[in-house]
Amino acid sequence: MKHSPVRLRRPLDHDGYALHQLVAQCPPLDRNSVYCNLLHCSDFADTAIAAEDAQGHLVGFISGYCPPPRPDTLFIWQVAVDPARRGEGLALDMLLALVERVARERGIRYLETTISPDNSASRALFRKAFAALGLEVQTRVLFSRAQHFAGQHEDEVLYRAGPLHDFPIRQPQETA
Repeated sequence: MKHSPVRLRRPLDHDGYALHQLVAQCPPLDRNSVYCNLLHCSDFADTAIAAEDAQGHLVGFISGYCPPPRPDTLFIWQVAVDPARRGEGLALDMLLALVERVARERGIRYLETTISPDNSASRALFRKAFAALGLEVQTRVLFSRAQHFAGQHEDEVLYRAGPLHDFPIRQPQETA
């Protein structure tokens, strides 16, 4: 089924509760508190992106931040896409639009994320994004199952890619 186009934009604080509901539909994403999602949509809006459908419903979201010790880096925290909108390339479109915006506004040169080994969808998404951006990638275990998660969670493997090059890249138009 073909869905209507989405509008990519900066998150607004009133998106926080809808983000909380969206993440609940996206296992294996870790569910954060509504308050945390409100912060993603307010304090971290400059390093996040929201996708809304023609009816104004939140159908996609990427949260990220620039780690204070590495201000030239955008760390992608979570990528959530409404299950009904998967398979359309929405996650890749959001990610490329976000990277271009943050690179333009903040001068980032590197992209980071962590992915657990069993999350093949995230690995595929970031592999496509890194290829589209022409980035070299290095990986290492950042948080280990044994040392950091008491055996209750898979390793979190850090993917660090860069440096970013010239823009624009292939992507849809993001609106403010």
